[in-house]
Amino acid sequence: MTQDNAADRWRDRTRLVHAGRDPELQHGFINTPIYRGSTVLYPTYDDLVHRRGRYSYGTKGTPTTDSLESAWSEIAGAAGTVLAPSGLSAVALALLSAVKAGDHVLVTDSVYRPTREFCDKMLARLGVETTYYDPHLGAGVESLMRKNTSVVFTEAPGSQTFEMQDVPAIAEVAHAHGALVIMDNTWATPLYFPPHARGVDLAVEAGTKYLSGGSDLLMGVVSANERAWPQLRRTYDLFANCPGPEDVFLCLRGLRTMALRLKEHEAQALEMARWLRQRPEVRRVLHPALPDDPGHAIWKRDFLGASGLFSIELLPASRDALAAMLDGLSLFGMGYSWGGFESLVVPFDCASYRTATTFRHEGPMLRFHIGLEDLEDLKEDLDAGFARLKTAG
Repeated sequence: MTQDNAADRWRDRTRLVHAGRDPELQHGFINTPIYRGSTVLYPTYDDLVHRRGRYSYGTKGTPTTDSLESAWSEIAGAAGTVLAPSGLSAVALALLSAVKAGDHVLVTDSVYRPTREFCDKMLARLGVETTYYDPHLGAGVESLMRKNTSVVFTEAPGSQTFEMQDVPAIAEVAHAHGALVIMDNTWATPLYFPPHARGVDLAVEAGTKYLSGGSDLLMGVVSANERAWPQLRRTYDLFANCPGPEDVFLCLRGLRTMALRLKEHEAQALEMARWLRQRPEVRRVLHPALPDDPGHAIWKRDFLGASGLFSIELLPASRDALAAMLDGLSLFGMGYSWGGFESLVVPFDCASYRTATTFRHEGPMLRFHIGLEDLEDLKEDLDAGFARLKTAG
């Protein structure tokens, strides 16, 4: 059996370790090193004129970016991948590769809020109209499709509120109308939701999260199927919106352990979600991997696992009581982003910006990311927090 044929049969953990690197090309060193550079020299006039050579300029790629892009394409089952300097810039790149002035796009009402702001404040300036839709519609998006609908944007589970979307059903409708499907797949990564096998044309991930794993860099990834890849690559080349080589290298390093970290985040978060569901202070837990979650059937059918992010609704409590609970936490930091080794919690209220649906809740909403600390220590930290909540209430 040749090495290439063997690679076709590798499982995800093996792919993550070996994809996108070739020690023979790097003088035997295991990892592709950081290539910093803009100018690429040509040996002859004729080579320069005809652009002979793998590399032509720093914005067009380096061995470092090639390693991460090819590895991600292999993991995602994509025709090609490009990198961006942040998750939001990856969202923008995917959208701009798929729309033109006069187009209409459908975007789930549970989308990441900066994506909504990009649609409302940037796509609108470019003459692209956005309609937000109920994330539970599934094939019902058919009723919202127009002749000029070029994109249906999905995110599963939904940002903050964790609604599940029937992505294959949405893709079938979109493709029947000639539209592309873009999905923000940051929560699951391709390891737990293979986007292109489920009908997604352009998949966006914030590598800032689980690809990094260290809360110390910004990165965006866009992968595409055969249909969407040529235009994505052309758009990327026109913008030249490139991440820094050090961040690319750190993502390559994080890639090798992503499967192990995700598995631990999943186990930790599920146990914490079950524990929180038993707490008298908690009204409900929003986690699609829990059997009683409204989106569990879709999660079980389409997903291969869950990550460390979920939300809860507390029973009604005052702002002062919530502040007492959160301000005294020792192990849960309060800060945006997630996916690192540390646990986080942030309060949220999406009522002010959702437009197609109303997300109803009676008590404060909290989003948790469960890190890699000892779970008993995390429970003790929250237990003390709930005691402060009760005392201050």
